[in-house]
Amino acid sequence: MDLPCAPWQNHVAEKWSRMDPKRKHQFTSLTEIDDVFKFTLTLITQEDLDFVQSISADFSVQKDAEQAAKCRERGNCSFKTKDYTAAALHYSQGVCFAPLSSEQLSLCYANRSAALYHLHSYQESLDDIDKALKSGYPSHLAHKLETRHAQCLELLSVGQNAKEVHRNPASKSHKGPDGEEPLTFGICPGAAVGFSPEKGRHLVAAERIAAGEVILSDRPYSSVLIPGMKEVKGKGGRQDTDREVLFGMEHRRCHRCLAETLCPVPCEGCSYSRYCSTSCQQVAWEEHHRWECPLGADLMIMGVMSHRDVIKDKRTQSKSNCYSSFYGDSYSSVFHLLHHLNRHSPGMAFLCAVTVATLYLKLSKSGPPPASWDLSGPSGANPQSREEEGGIADWTSELWLLGSAALRHMLQLRCNAQAIFLRFTGEAKSPVQASREIRIATAIFPTLSLLNHSCCPNTSLVFSAVTGSGPSAALCESGSEEGSSACGVTVTVRAAKDITPGQEVLHCYGPHSRRMGTQERRCVLQEQYYFLCQCEACSLQTQQEEEEGEGGLSVSDGRVGFKCVQPSCGCSVSSPEVSRRLREIRVDLEQAVDLMERERPDEALRLLKRTWRQSGLILAETHPLQGELADATARAYATIGDWENAASHLERSTAAIASQYGEDSIELGHQLFKLAQLHFNGGPALSIIPKVRCLLCLHCGPQSHELQELQAMEDCLKG
Repeated sequence: MDLPCAPWQNHVAEKWSRMDPKRKHQFTSLTEIDDVFKFTLTLITQEDLDFVQSISADFSVQKDAEQAAKCRERGNCSFKTKDYTAAALHYSQGVCFAPLSSEQLSLCYANRSAALYHLHSYQESLDDIDKALKSGYPSHLAHKLETRHAQCLELLSVGQNAKEVHRNPASKSHKGPDGEEPLTFGICPGAAVGFSPEKGRHLVAAERIAAGEVILSDRPYSSVLIPGMKEVKGKGGRQDTDREVLFGMEHRRCHRCLAETLCPVPCEGCSYSRYCSTSCQQVAWEEHHRWECPLGADLMIMGVMSHRDVIKDKRTQSKSNCYSSFYGDSYSSVFHLLHHLNRHSPGMAFLCAVTVATLYLKLSKSGPPPASWDLSGPSGANPQSREEEGGIADWTSELWLLGSAALRHMLQLRCNAQAIFLRFTGEAKSPVQASREIRIATAIFPTLSLLNHSCCPNTSLVFSAVTGSGPSAALCESGSEEGSSACGVTVTVRAAKDITPGQEVLHCYGPHSRRMGTQERRCVLQEQYYFLCQCEACSLQTQQEEEEGEGGLSVSDGRVGFKCVQPSCGCSVSSPEVSRRLREIRVDLEQAVDLMERERPDEALRLLKRTWRQSGLILAETHPLQGELADATARAYATIGDWENAASHLERSTAAIASQYGEDSIELGHQLFKLAQLHFNGGPALSIIPKVRCLLCLHCGPQSHELQELQAMEDCLKG
């Protein structure tokens, strides 16, 4: 869960420290969410509301013609350097800042249409031309748009004819490469929901589940993009020529369905929220954004999405008031997730309660709830009309329920929120593409929440997102009731190994036995999820550590250090010295990667060679940092066309990955995929492809785009 900004956390912490001990005791003794919320409301003062107002001033989301002009100028700079992706993003920023029906709005739309034209997005370019004209584009410049309009129509016609000639009848089927049927959402027949007092609701295998088989597929009930996670860089304008502007997830993904888009549809009321389509914009407005919009700056500094859960709750309750369903995309499955009120620290519980109470006081001033809301709630309370506005004493029972539910969800997020990770690759022109997973959003997955944790899980999770086309995008555009909360991102859980009947289905919450020590894992899990992990990996490793004691470490000058693994050596290095050298290696590695991103591979290679010699003195070949160094070195050699050295270093990196994550890990699959790409340019790729295919099928399924690319490489090599 993403906590509020630091100034607000400090403000609430100070409020807690000043509180009378008697009231502190009263707060900590409360055991019901409703009581905590009502009590906290009595603590909120005008000082709290004024403080929110003061810190939210730096996060303004108002329309601003001057800011729109600056964004357009930055876009022009990127356009001149033929960086059309960055240009489109700058122009999109301008579109979001520009007031409705303003000249700046028309100019930003027109300029974005030019960038989209050069990106071969001809239909999107046509749409922007139409929007520019409707927004009052200057008549003396209209001939430019008319010319571009004709060019787009001509190119679209040519492209459509080419599609008709080369259309593959089999492409109409949505089956995977191996004939796999399209995924349905929910739990597979081979698994069932179990319950025990110790574990609560959990998932078990009702029959044997084979490795690679899909166990469940789920969609988020609610999600929020994580701002600031960079994807694309672009140059600034005259005022910031030497400064790079970073575009994050919030700039190029739909704020409702998370679909990627270079031409977002802006919110008409604020400069922050944007959507992949008019349909998403309209549905988001009705679902939640009409209440978020006036409080955009406040919500950004609060760092929560609980309000969205509770607002969507009122739309879904009218469809089904059944609170016995534990999975699916209904609100009931979210409502019943554990909130662990009695396990949160007093400071954390107070932070959540004060945050929600303050937000709710501001949210309640945005207007009464719509008539379409069913305000009976899970308690069956009958709604009463509110005769007056402005006071806590006048709130009706259903409004108390809204605030209480928001607090429940904020506490639930601490233990049940799921980070959404998508894999991104570097530039396509690079022979060895840098690939990494980036967290794009935080979400609540109702069905996925059934799975308990293991530091050595028997499942593998894969997130997938629409990119503006395909069946999911069509569902998104349709605005159907099912699609209103379903499209954009999905998670698929596959068995990473055979699971026998009666065995629990487990996945990793983050701390993994191959990535973190036992005690560190247990501390992390205890702190965030409030349980002491007793999984097989923790129990086994704890027993081994107790048996080994302090074996393997040497003591030198009174300090614990590290001893060379070579029996004939006997050399030892102190822990502080090892830590210092590791930091230096990490700094050099990051500098080398930065040099490659700035297209200076020769300098990067010299730095990596020097760092490699230093790291070899203290690190084994299979150390994770050695693997990262080898990977970066392979990338540098491949960039200058030295395939032999590139392959040699990438094989070293692959060995380190296998040692760290295991021979059947998805991490090894991704690394071998890169090795196959490299060998495709100058080596024996055919010998590697079977192993890569096996690992990617196991973890990602036969429909993954990596497997499709792998098949294309194999077909090409076999002629």
